[in-house]
Formats: sequence, C-alpha cells, structure tokens
Amino acid sequence: MQFGLNFFPCVSPEQKSAERYFREAMHLCSLTDELGYSHIRQVEHYFHPYGGYSPNPLIFLTAAAMRTKNTRLITGAVLPAFNKPLKMAGEIGMLDGISNGRLEVGFARAFLPHEFAAFGVSLDESRRRFTEGLAQITLLLKGEKVSSQGEFNSFANVTSLPRPTQRPHPPFWIAATNTPETFAFAGTNGCKVMAIPLEPEKMRSLIGIYRDAWRAAGHPGNGHVMNTFFMCCAETREEAMATGLGPCNQHLKGLADAAKEWLTGASTKDYPGYDKLMAHVLADSAEKQVAAGSAFIGTPADIVEMIRSYNGKVGGIDSVSLHFTPGNMAVEMAERSLRLFSKEVMPKVAGL
Repeated sequence: MQFGLNFFPCVSPEQKSAERYFREAMHLCSLTDELGYSHIRQVEHYFHPYGGYSPNPLIFLTAAAMRTKNTRLITGAVLPAFNKPLKMAGEIGMLDGISNGRLEVGFARAFLPHEFAAFGVSLDESRRRFTEGLAQITLLLKGEKVSSQGEFNSFANVTSLPRPTQRPHPPFWIAATNTPETFAFAGTNGCKVMAIPLEPEKMRSLIGIYRDAWRAAGHPGNGHVMNTFFMCCAETREEAMATGLGPCNQHLKGLADAAKEWLTGASTKDYPGYDKLMAHVLADSAEKQVAAGSAFIGTPADIVEMIRSYNGKVGGIDSVSLHFTPGNMAVEMAERSLRLFSKEVMPKVAGL
C-alpha cells in the first residue's frame, strides 16, 4: 500500500491569502521524498472556498515538481468539461517533461452546479463532454498529425507539443464516486481509479466491478484503486481530535455549501441520486467518519487499526491519498502529523 498527500484547499482569502497557502503547501510538498510519500495530488475547482484555490492542478504540480525528485504528481482530477483538449494535451506533455516523467493524470466529470453555470456548460452535457474530451486528449498524446470531429471540439492534422515523456502517455486515472458504470469504464479502459471511502460493503462491490472489468478487457494485473481519507496523526487521541476535527468539519461544511444547488432544484439524468448523496453530505461529520473508521484521526495505533480494518472490509486498496486539510490547519501541525504518520504508521501497513 502506498501513501500520498491530497491538497484539496477549502479556504477563503479572509482565512488565508493565496501567497501564504501556496507557500505552506510547497513546504509540505518538499517533505514527501524524505518521508516516503508516493504522490502529491490536487483537484480542479473554481469560484468558491471549496477548492477555489486550485483552478489549475497542473500549475500547482509544476511547482511541486521543482520541490521533489521522486514523488509522483497526480491531477485529482482535471475536468474536460471546462477545458479544451488541444490546450490540455499540450500542458500535460509540458509537465511530463518538466517532471522527468512523473506526471499521472486523473480525469473527472465535475459535479458542482455553480461551476457549470459560470462556464455556461449544461449539466446534461457532462458525461458527453467528459467522454469526448478524454478520447481526444488520449488521441493527441498517443499520435501525431491526428484529427477528430467531435460534438464539442474538433481539430484536423494536429501534432500536440511537447510530446509526452512517458509513452504512450502518462498513466490515467478516473475519479469515481458511487456509480458502477464509472468504475467499469475505468477498468475497461485500463485506467487507475480514484474513489472516496464509501460504506465498506458498497466500496467492496464497486472495487469488484472495477477489477472484473479490468481483467475482462485483458489488462495485466488487477488495476489500481486509490481511496482518499481525512488524516490527523498525533501522539495522543485528545490532541488529534482537538487539531483534526475542526478543519475536517470545515471542509465538509464547505462541500455542503458548494453543492447546495443539488438540494434546491439542480437536476439532470447525468447525475442520478446526487440529491440523496448531497443530503448525506449535509448530515456527515468528521466525528461520524472517525467512528466509522473512514477518517484517520487519532494516534498512530488508532490509525493503523483503522487502515487495516477498512482495507480488509473492502477487499484491498492500493493507494491512500491523505487529505490533511492544510488550507485551514496550522502548517506546523500538518508537518508534525505527516512526520508522525510516516514514522509510526506507514511501516506497519505498507505490506497490506
């Protein structure tokens, strides 16, 4: 099992300036090689404290590439619905070269109604834009003098530059929440999958669908599953709770506020059940997640047991992306947490 850092800011300018946020984030990125973390990951979101400090994860990861030598750099994830494939393919090739072939590209459909409204994109086009964008970016990275006539974007006889350092292109990930078709799509297309820690029985079923689709398509191995978890590791349970619960609950509150349109009229066939999912988010808390073992907040011994238990219940995950809320947690505490997790937790669970 591999462990990396998930940079998902939920912060406003009143709480922390952009200069301070990125200065602190880059400091934490610079620790990953020393501490044995396998990846740095950042999302793409806009216009709201929930994710608004990460409108372009490729820029963030370019800066992180300058602070690291071995750490993998993962977009978690970029959004084809809001980006031109011609531009994104070139940017992917550029960062893959800058990082000496350490880039991995996660793609997602996007799900926040206010982002679609601001970009003038219909929610009903989400799935079609995602599928077309992913296919065109793949075509541009794999081939030269390529052409595509799409519903939303078209090009003829184009060679994207720079060419990717990793061939045929950097590894691809698909962000998946709770839709079986998305997990099957990722497996069939030979992509790694990035997920959130759902109830274990549901997660086990979705992972099974992914791995079955992976093998049925003839890909070697069983694919690669990543889950993202809140994390705050401290010497005592009391310190971990006092330090970690507040920032994690602030993040959950930010998500609920950013996604509130799902409860006030947003509707589309492309997002079945999102009203119920967001209602669940509104009722969620870090305390509930800790009790369920899906938020790693506690002592090293507590967290080792949580990881072993969750991993066993879902049938095995390959990577854990640690969401330690550096946007609203003191950077000194974030560093202590990352150092303690590296020293006391990772050696005990790396063999899972």
